[in-house]
Amino acid sequence: MSQPSACVILIGNEILSGRIKDENLPFLAKRLSQLGIPVGEAMVIPDVEERIVAAVNDARARFTYVFTTGGIGPTHDDITAASVAKAFGVAWTLHPEAKRILEAYYGDTVNAARLRMAMTPEGASLIPNPVSAAPGFRMENVHVMAGVPSIMRAMFDAIAHTLSGGDPVLSRAISADAREGDLAQRLAEIQAEHPGVDLGSYPFGLGERIGVCIVGRSTDKADLDAAMDKVAAMFRALGLDPEESDPAATN
Repeated sequence: MSQPSACVILIGNEILSGRIKDENLPFLAKRLSQLGIPVGEAMVIPDVEERIVAAVNDARARFTYVFTTGGIGPTHDDITAASVAKAFGVAWTLHPEAKRILEAYYGDTVNAARLRMAMTPEGASLIPNPVSAAPGFRMENVHVMAGVPSIMRAMFDAIAHTLSGGDPVLSRAISADAREGDLAQRLAEIQAEHPGVDLGSYPFGLGERIGVCIVGRSTDKADLDAAMDKVAAMFRALGLDPEESDPAATN
């Protein structure tokens, strides 16, 4: 079976304006990699119906899974659910179970705006929201989740067991006080020798220290270790002392 893949679509004018710093993509990329579903593409798009429709239809045709975040709240600019309905060519309707959940949660304070969060594409299945009740939903391979990070994380945790992954993506990182120009040629050779390993070079500067961190990612542990052993040897050949570091801090 081929390795499954994922696309993340971050929806929201507030991200594009810089008013809010996205926290959802790093979480999803890490969790999906652990499940053996590497993120092959991510995009940030505005709260514009035609852009959402186009992005969803393009992504769902090219990736095993699509995850959207944002735009499923109670206000006028929360148009993701209606746009996904249009992408699938189905009606945007009141989901009976979602309505029941919201009525139970809000009680006497339920109103038309809050019930708007019970509107889903016809045929959608719900994604539980243990934080604030209003559910996300799934249409075929498209998972529509909240933009608020704590809610999105809870929604993802609720569906993680339903995702069919491949081999987990493993990673290692090795750093040294080097400059990229001093190792670019040898690093390219190591990459060519290990095409199944994704090697990334990340320069850093911390105080008076300037260096570079090489991060390797692969589903094959033996191949990853062989490539990273060569990276360490490359640093030593330059008279440097390589240090194993936390790949999560860089990649």
